[in-house]
Amino acid sequence: MGATWTIIQAVILAADGRAIRFDAQTVVFGLIAGLLISVSNTLLIESLTRIDVGIGSTIYRLNTIAVVVMATFMLDEPLTAAKLLGVILGSAAVVLLFERKREYADERTTLRVFFSLVVFAALLRACFGILAKVAATRGLDLRVLLLVNAPVWIVMGFIYTLWRGETMRISGAMLRYAAVSGALICGVANFLMLAVERGQASVVVPIANMSFLVALLISVGLGMERLTPRKVTAVGLALAAIVALTRA
Repeated sequence: MGATWTIIQAVILAADGRAIRFDAQTVVFGLIAGLLISVSNTLLIESLTRIDVGIGSTIYRLNTIAVVVMATFMLDEPLTAAKLLGVILGSAAVVLLFERKREYADERTTLRVFFSLVVFAALLRACFGILAKVAATRGLDLRVLLLVNAPVWIVMGFIYTLWRGETMRISGAMLRYAAVSGALICGVANFLMLAVERGQASVVVPIANMSFLVALLISVGLGMERLTPRKVTAVGLALAAIVALTRA
């Protein structure tokens, strides 16, 4: 994924035709951004080995809450009543998603650990959004920042593979998956950066976070999990939170 993203990002910059500036500030911001988002996604992947996709994706996308709080104190973005309502609804959704199922009765500690992992991943994802907005306000070229960011995923992939004790085997299926996934994450990052340059982080990020609904529907459609009343209620609260935040 990291290699695919790096190649596509380089093509984007070459096709644009503008001069590419690799100043020290852009490199530092790019490396920090790459570390934040790659660690965040790695923690999300690890957490999904023990908790449902819908639960993990929903909590991860509720990094909106942290973004709103941090944007208020770090970027001086206004905290309106609508944003406050969104934070409350989002928090309620996260609490509601923490279901203690019978099959986890003897593994509650493990479940809490993996639930905590995805929450921490969401916080790191929020920091990435704030960092991108700070970089934009400083006049940094966010396209170049992403070019510095992308190779960090390659390093993180090696570290994660070694940590899990897995053998590094490159197959045709892996390359196809990496190509599609890398292209998708490259598109997500570039469109998010374009939006962050032009709008408030506490508004842009909530719109981007609507994708958790698609993740849940796909997971249910593939039979990977059941759509319980608690999940329906939690998703409804999360959706209401995002709507409130985007109207702020």
